[in-house]
Amino acid sequence: MTTLDIQQLQSSLAHKNPRIILKKALELFDNIAIAFSGAEDVVLIDMAINIRKNIQVFSLDTGRLHPETYRFIEKVRKHYQLDIELLTPDREILDNFVKTKGLFSFYTDGHQECCGIRKVEPLKRKLAHLDAWITGQRKDQSLDTRQDIPEVQIDTAFSTPEHRLIKFNPLLNWSSAQVWDYIDAYQVPYNELHERGFISIGCEPCTRPVLPNQHERAGRWWWEEATKKECGLHAGNLKDEDTKKSLLE
Repeated sequence: MTTLDIQQLQSSLAHKNPRIILKKALELFDNIAIAFSGAEDVVLIDMAINIRKNIQVFSLDTGRLHPETYRFIEKVRKHYQLDIELLTPDREILDNFVKTKGLFSFYTDGHQECCGIRKVEPLKRKLAHLDAWITGQRKDQSLDTRQDIPEVQIDTAFSTPEHRLIKFNPLLNWSSAQVWDYIDAYQVPYNELHERGFISIGCEPCTRPVLPNQHERAGRWWWEEATKKECGLHAGNLKDEDTKKSLLE
Protein backbone atom coordinates (compact mmCIF):
# COMPACT_ATOMS: atom_id res chain seq x y z
CA MET A 1 0.00 0.00 0.00
CA THR A 2 1.14 3.51 -0.70
CA THR A 3 1.03 6.27 1.88
CA LEU A 4 -1.83 7.84 -0.08
CA ASP A 5 -3.80 4.60 0.19
CA ILE A 6 -3.37 4.62 3.98
CA GLN A 7 -4.56 8.20 4.15
CA GLN A 8 -7.62 7.30 2.10
CA LEU A 9 -8.22 4.29 4.30
CA GLN A 10 -7.98 6.47 7.41
CA SER A 11 -10.60 8.80 5.98
CA SER A 12 -12.93 5.98 5.00
CA LEU A 13 -12.70 4.25 8.40
CA ALA A 14 -12.76 7.31 10.65
CA HIS A 15 -15.42 6.93 13.39
CA LYS A 16 -16.76 3.75 11.80
CA ASN A 17 -18.25 0.86 13.77
CA PRO A 18 -15.54 -1.55 15.05
CA ARG A 19 -17.00 -4.42 12.99
CA ILE A 20 -16.63 -2.40 9.79
CA ILE A 21 -13.00 -1.62 10.63
CA LEU A 22 -12.28 -5.26 11.48
CA LYS A 23 -13.94 -6.51 8.31
CA LYS A 24 -11.87 -4.14 6.18
CA ALA A 25 -8.66 -5.10 8.00
CA LEU A 26 -9.29 -8.82 7.45
CA GLU A 27 -10.24 -8.22 3.80
CA LEU A 28 -7.06 -6.29 3.10
CA PHE A 29 -4.60 -8.53 4.92
CA ASP A 30 -4.21 -12.29 5.18
CA ASN A 31 -1.07 -12.05 7.31
CA ILE A 32 -2.66 -10.12 10.18
CA ALA A 33 -3.02 -10.89 13.90
CA ILE A 34 -4.90 -9.70 16.97
CA ALA A 35 -2.80 -8.75 19.99
CA PHE A 36 -4.65 -10.18 22.99
CA SER A 37 -4.27 -9.28 26.66
CA GLY A 38 -7.37 -7.59 28.08
CA ALA A 39 -11.13 -7.20 27.88
CA GLU A 40 -11.02 -5.06 24.74
CA ASP A 41 -9.01 -7.67 22.87
CA VAL A 42 -11.48 -10.46 23.57
CA VAL A 43 -14.24 -8.24 22.20
CA LEU A 44 -12.14 -7.97 19.03
CA ILE A 45 -11.68 -11.75 18.93
CA ASP A 46 -15.42 -12.26 19.41
CA MET A 47 -16.18 -9.90 16.51
CA ALA A 48 -13.39 -11.11 14.23
CA ILE A 49 -14.12 -14.81 14.54
CA ASN A 50 -17.51 -14.18 12.95
CA ILE A 51 -15.74 -12.63 9.97
CA ARG A 52 -12.87 -15.09 9.63
CA LYS A 53 -12.57 -18.36 11.56
CA ASN A 54 -8.83 -18.80 11.17
CA ILE A 55 -7.77 -15.54 12.80
CA GLN A 56 -4.25 -15.33 14.20
CA VAL A 57 -4.02 -14.34 17.89
CA PHE A 58 -0.98 -13.78 20.06
CA SER A 59 -0.39 -12.75 23.66
CA LEU A 60 2.69 -11.59 25.55
CA ASP A 61 3.73 -13.90 28.37
CA THR A 62 6.12 -11.74 30.37
CA GLY A 63 6.59 -14.34 33.09
CA ARG A 64 5.17 -11.84 35.61
CA LEU A 65 1.43 -12.07 34.89
CA HIS A 66 -1.19 -12.75 37.56
CA PRO A 67 -2.26 -16.40 37.90
CA GLU A 68 -5.77 -15.18 37.02
CA THR A 69 -4.46 -13.82 33.72
CA TYR A 70 -2.97 -17.17 32.75
CA ARG A 71 -6.31 -18.81 33.53
CA PHE A 72 -8.03 -16.11 31.46
CA ILE A 73 -5.82 -16.85 28.42
CA GLU A 74 -6.71 -20.53 28.69
CA LYS A 75 -10.41 -19.70 29.09
CA VAL A 76 -10.35 -17.65 25.87
CA ARG A 77 -8.45 -20.37 24.01
CA LYS A 78 -11.05 -22.99 24.93
CA HIS A 79 -14.08 -20.74 24.49
CA TYR A 80 -13.21 -19.83 20.91
CA GLN A 81 -11.27 -23.00 20.05
CA LEU A 82 -8.30 -20.82 19.13
CA ASP A 83 -4.58 -21.38 18.92
CA ILE A 84 -3.13 -18.51 20.95
CA GLU A 85 0.57 -17.95 20.43
CA LEU A 86 2.37 -16.95 23.63
CA LEU A 87 5.38 -14.71 23.05
CA THR A 88 8.12 -14.99 25.67
CA PRO A 89 11.24 -12.91 26.41
CA ASP A 90 14.69 -13.84 25.16
CA ARG A 91 15.99 -16.06 27.95
CA GLU A 92 19.61 -14.91 27.83
CA ILE A 93 18.73 -11.20 27.90
CA LEU A 94 16.18 -11.72 30.67
CA ASP A 95 18.52 -13.85 32.80
CA ASN A 96 21.23 -11.22 32.60
CA PHE A 97 18.79 -8.43 33.47
CA VAL A 98 17.41 -10.23 36.54
CA LYS A 99 20.89 -11.27 37.68
CA THR A 100 22.15 -7.70 37.43
CA LYS A 101 19.14 -5.69 38.62
CA GLY A 102 16.93 -8.13 40.49
CA LEU A 103 13.20 -8.64 40.13
CA PHE A 104 11.88 -5.21 41.11
CA SER A 105 14.27 -2.63 39.65
CA PHE A 106 11.38 -0.87 37.89
CA TYR A 107 10.20 0.67 41.17
CA THR A 108 13.36 2.79 41.23
CA ASP A 109 14.58 2.84 37.60
CA GLY A 110 11.23 3.09 35.85
CA HIS A 111 9.43 0.35 33.92
CA GLN A 112 10.95 0.96 30.48
CA GLU A 113 13.88 -1.44 30.66
CA CYS A 114 11.89 -4.33 32.10
CA CYS A 115 9.02 -3.81 29.63
CA GLY A 116 11.57 -3.54 26.83
CA ILE A 117 12.90 -7.00 27.62
CA ARG A 118 9.69 -8.77 28.62
CA LYS A 119 7.26 -7.16 26.14
CA VAL A 120 8.76 -5.00 23.41
CA GLU A 121 11.50 -7.37 22.22
CA PRO A 122 9.18 -10.42 21.88
CA LEU A 123 6.55 -8.24 20.17
CA LYS A 124 9.14 -6.83 17.78
CA ARG A 125 10.14 -10.36 16.79
CA LYS A 126 6.51 -11.27 16.08
CA LEU A 127 5.60 -8.11 14.19
CA ALA A 128 8.57 -8.53 11.88
CA HIS A 129 6.67 -11.46 10.33
CA LEU A 130 3.27 -9.75 10.02
CA ASP A 131 1.88 -7.32 7.48
CA ALA A 132 -0.61 -5.82 9.93
CA TRP A 133 -1.86 -6.17 13.49
CA ILE A 134 -5.04 -5.32 15.40
CA THR A 135 -5.05 -3.74 18.86
CA GLY A 136 -7.66 -2.90 21.49
CA GLN A 137 -6.43 0.64 22.05
CA ARG A 138 -9.08 3.19 23.03
CA LYS A 139 -8.75 6.95 23.26
CA ASP A 140 -10.26 7.07 26.72
CA GLN A 141 -7.54 4.80 28.10
CA SER A 142 -5.11 7.72 28.15
CA LEU A 143 -5.79 11.42 27.82
CA ASP A 144 -2.04 11.98 27.51
CA THR A 145 -0.94 9.50 24.83
CA ARG A 146 -3.93 8.10 22.93
CA GLN A 147 -5.99 11.09 21.82
CA ASP A 148 -4.45 11.61 18.38
CA ILE A 149 -4.23 8.07 17.05
CA PRO A 150 -6.40 7.05 14.04
CA GLU A 151 -8.39 3.87 13.37
CA VAL A 152 -5.68 2.70 10.95
CA GLN A 153 -2.09 3.84 10.70
CA ILE A 154 1.41 2.97 9.61
CA ASP A 155 3.05 1.67 12.77
CA THR A 156 6.02 4.02 12.99
CA ALA A 157 7.35 2.27 16.09
CA PHE A 158 7.80 -1.15 14.47
CA SER A 159 8.03 -0.47 10.75
CA THR A 160 11.44 -0.56 9.10
CA PRO A 161 12.64 0.72 5.71
CA GLU A 162 12.31 -2.85 4.42
CA HIS A 163 9.06 -3.75 6.16
CA ARG A 164 6.09 -1.43 6.59
CA LEU A 165 3.63 -2.55 9.25
CA ILE A 166 -0.02 -1.46 9.36
CA LYS A 167 -1.87 -1.11 12.66
CA PHE A 168 -5.66 -1.16 13.14
CA ASN A 169 -7.40 0.21 16.26
CA PRO A 170 -11.08 -0.74 15.76
CA LEU A 171 -12.25 0.14 19.29
CA LEU A 172 -10.56 3.53 19.27
CA ASN A 173 -13.71 5.56 19.89
CA TRP A 174 -15.48 3.15 22.21
CA SER A 175 -15.70 3.87 25.92
CA SER A 176 -15.00 1.36 28.68
CA ALA A 177 -18.77 1.20 29.26
CA GLN A 178 -19.35 0.16 25.64
CA VAL A 179 -16.75 -2.58 25.94
CA TRP A 180 -18.43 -3.97 29.05
CA ASP A 181 -21.90 -3.64 27.54
CA TYR A 182 -20.68 -5.86 24.69
CA ILE A 183 -19.07 -8.35 27.09
CA ASP A 184 -22.32 -8.62 29.03
CA ALA A 185 -24.56 -8.82 25.96
CA TYR A 186 -22.51 -11.49 24.17
CA GLN A 187 -21.24 -13.35 27.26
CA VAL A 188 -17.61 -12.76 26.33
CA PRO A 189 -15.00 -14.28 28.69
CA TYR A 190 -13.14 -11.80 30.90
CA ASN A 191 -10.36 -11.79 33.48
CA GLU A 192 -11.69 -12.51 36.98
CA LEU A 193 -9.46 -9.73 38.33
CA HIS A 194 -11.97 -7.25 36.92
CA GLU A 195 -14.32 -8.33 39.70
CA ARG A 196 -11.75 -7.20 42.29
CA GLY A 197 -11.29 -3.60 41.19
CA PHE A 198 -8.66 -4.17 38.50
CA ILE A 199 -9.51 -2.36 35.24
CA SER A 200 -6.33 -2.12 33.18
CA ILE A 201 -4.36 -5.30 33.86
CA GLY A 202 -0.67 -5.80 33.16
CA CYS A 203 2.08 -7.61 35.05
CA GLU A 204 1.37 -8.48 38.69
CA PRO A 205 4.01 -6.21 40.31
CA CYS A 206 2.96 -3.22 38.19
CA THR A 207 -0.82 -3.44 38.43
CA ARG A 208 -3.19 -2.69 41.29
CA PRO A 209 -6.92 -2.07 41.70
CA VAL A 210 -8.17 1.47 41.20
CA LEU A 211 -10.31 3.44 43.61
CA PRO A 212 -13.82 4.66 42.70
CA ASN A 213 -13.71 7.47 40.12
CA GLN A 214 -10.00 6.94 39.44
CA HIS A 215 -8.96 6.64 35.78
CA GLU A 216 -8.44 3.04 34.67
CA ARG A 217 -4.72 3.58 33.95
CA ALA A 218 -4.14 4.87 37.49
CA GLY A 219 -3.56 1.27 38.52
CA ARG A 220 -0.71 0.79 36.04
CA TRP A 221 2.83 1.90 37.03
CA TRP A 222 1.18 4.04 39.70
CA TRP A 223 4.55 5.34 40.93
CA GLU A 224 5.24 7.10 37.61
CA GLU A 225 3.87 10.16 35.82
CA ALA A 226 0.76 9.68 33.67
CA THR A 227 2.60 10.86 30.54
CA LYS A 228 4.98 7.88 30.82
CA LYS A 229 2.36 5.15 31.04
CA GLU A 230 3.18 3.44 27.76
CA CYS A 231 5.32 0.31 27.89
CA GLY A 232 6.65 0.46 24.33
CA LEU A 233 3.97 -1.63 22.63
CA HIS A 234 2.39 1.62 21.48
CA ALA A 235 5.43 3.88 21.69
CA GLY A 236 4.36 5.60 18.51
CA ASN A 237 1.65 7.33 20.57
CA LEU A 238 4.25 9.34 22.48
CA LYS A 239 5.14 12.85 21.35
CA ASP A 240 8.43 12.90 23.27
CA GLU A 241 10.95 11.43 20.80
CA ASP A 242 13.57 10.69 23.49
CA THR A 243 11.07 8.73 25.59
CA LYS A 244 9.78 6.93 22.49
CA LYS A 245 13.34 5.93 21.53
CA SER A 246 14.15 4.70 25.04
CA LEU A 247 11.06 2.47 25.07
CA LEU A 248 12.06 0.77 21.83
CA GLU A 249 15.75 0.24 22.55
